[in-house]
Amino acid sequence: MGVHNDVKITWTEAKRAKTLQERGLDFARAAEVFAALHATRATHGGPTDETRYTTAGFLEDRMVVMVWTPRGAARHIISMRHAHAKEQRLWQDEMGRPR
Repeated sequence: MGVHNDVKITWTEAKRAKTLQERGLDFARAAEVFAALHATRATHGGPTDETRYTTAGFLEDRMVVMVWTPRGAARHIISMRHAHAKEQRLWQDEMGRPR
């Protein structure tokens, strides 16, 4: 579990371990993405029809995209991956960050 601006960040440990192994990205670093320049959009409800959001931001100067959902007072991370080149251009425009 992590914390960002007094908001808890949670995840499912098995998904965290799989993402870390397959993509080299750690859900435990999600607070770093929220704490820096980022943009968030509402997205589909997923299989459980819960409210979900997609956030793009940066880890070590590389753009990542996370899907998360509010769970009580926490932001629950569902997935994290590196952004593709086309996505990077779209998100950077939204963030107002020069390419």
